[in-house]
Amino acid sequence: MIYLNKFDTPKGMMVAMCDEELMGRVLKEGRIEIDLKRYGGFYKGELVSEAEASSIISKNVYSANVVGDRSVGILIAKGIVNDNEVRNVEGVKFVHLFKVRE
Repeated sequence: MIYLNKFDTPKGMMVAMCDEELMGRVLKEGRIEIDLKRYGGFYKGELVSEAEASSIISKNVYSANVVGDRSVGILIAKGIVNDNEVRNVEGVKFVHLFKVRE
């Protein structure tokens, strides 16, 4: 299951997604830290299946904060990000996406 929090904005959809089992953890490696314990509320929207998350996410994503192999995999499968845009912390995939449009 995946936590999915979405926000509709005039510029498009903003999403926060996190694999359920990562919630409450602090991932830290070098200068990178993702605190899913302290800031977990940002990601906690609906708890949905991967199929549901995939059906909600569209290429109209304007901004995304996504943590976890399954969650990031959805964005890759949809063509929203590609593998070279994905980073890892403690072996966990994550991506922060911000589209700039004129």
